[in-house]
Amino acid sequence: MSLLDTRVPAVLVRIDRNPFHHGTLGAVRSLGRAGVEVHVVADCAGSPVRRSRYVRRIHPPPRPGASADEILAVLRRVAEGVGRPAVLIPMDDATAIAAGRLRDELAPAYLLPETPATLPGRVADKAELAGLCAATGIPHPRTLVPDSPGRAADDATRLGLPLVAKWSRPWLLPPGSGLRSTQLVRSVPQARELYARTGEAGSPLLLQAYLPPGQDRDWFFHGYADHSGTVRAGGPGRKRLSWPRGAGLTAVGHWAPNAEVCALAERLTGELGYRGVFDLDFRRCGTTGRYHLLDFNPRPGAQFRLFADSAGLDVVRALHLDLTGRPLPDGDPVAGRSFVVENYAPFAALRTAPGGRELAWYARDDRVPGWAMWALWARHVSGRLRRRLGTTAPVPAPRPIPGAATPSPNSPTDNEKASS
Repeated sequence: MSLLDTRVPAVLVRIDRNPFHHGTLGAVRSLGRAGVEVHVVADCAGSPVRRSRYVRRIHPPPRPGASADEILAVLRRVAEGVGRPAVLIPMDDATAIAAGRLRDELAPAYLLPETPATLPGRVADKAELAGLCAATGIPHPRTLVPDSPGRAADDATRLGLPLVAKWSRPWLLPPGSGLRSTQLVRSVPQARELYARTGEAGSPLLLQAYLPPGQDRDWFFHGYADHSGTVRAGGPGRKRLSWPRGAGLTAVGHWAPNAEVCALAERLTGELGYRGVFDLDFRRCGTTGRYHLLDFNPRPGAQFRLFADSAGLDVVRALHLDLTGRPLPDGDPVAGRSFVVENYAPFAALRTAPGGRELAWYARDDRVPGWAMWALWARHVSGRLRRRLGTTAPVPAPRPIPGAATPSPNSPTDNEKASS
């Protein structure tokens, strides 16, 4: 008998056009292995996710920058195809923010946590997060929001160099602009130049005090705040390797005990009244030893599968169980377990892992996405190299994987065929 209520499907939604979002594949596998029917609303045309045996159907997503009405129309159309109430799982910030605001309009077709409607948007907005941390007493790097080029120069001098520049709402950054959500600023003119692009970025520029990285300084916490506000599933993890190095996503992470990080996560979500899945990033100050909150993502983090406990519970399964009225099992943490993203840390993927390990792309029970990832990654890397060299020669398409089907977005998978 499945731990989850297999009568209730899950709909994963991602507006972001990242074909290498391994967190989406992790959610597909976690729910699919438990017998849940999984629908994916995302652009998967060039993504290994579409090759997973656990995907029931792929639906066209809203366009990047879609309005709330457009997102609502797409989700209602998907609900008609699914045919019964489903658990909705946003996989990026833009979708999480829209789902929070549209919760009443999406019911009863979708099940969603009862979090305050505007709270996902407030915690995802990096300027608002600084204010929330100040109000709740959570350590946060000193943050200034300049209102002119001259003020940007003055703030950079006040904070000291280097400093960190962030766009308040990174999901609004236009594709192809070359603007990065977060970057290190090493000069006053650079801060001034970044401010000049505020209109293009679509949200305010933040200048933030720089906390240098170091050994065991980068931590994250993934959790699920249930209907009562109790934080369940998930846990604290140490970032062993990031991509890009020092400031990027987790390429290698380890589940490690950290009572202070756990206490900060529970305190913050409790005081805000947050409900649902969340992903927090912390950096420990080398001078004071305090953990500073850097980011609050109101959705599953890409490496959430690191925190699969002894009962098989992770944050995505916890969400499904809670919203369908089922009890959450009490499992034990698997300290020492690791998570490796193969395309960012290939050598780490080859090493032994005494505490247990999960790979982002390859799985014995779902091999094709892992194979497809390497073909697509080779094209991605070679394309970037050619652009740097200024060449425009066409890239040959990857050879088909023997025995692997390539379904169109609306064609049934093996799972769908078996159930029809």
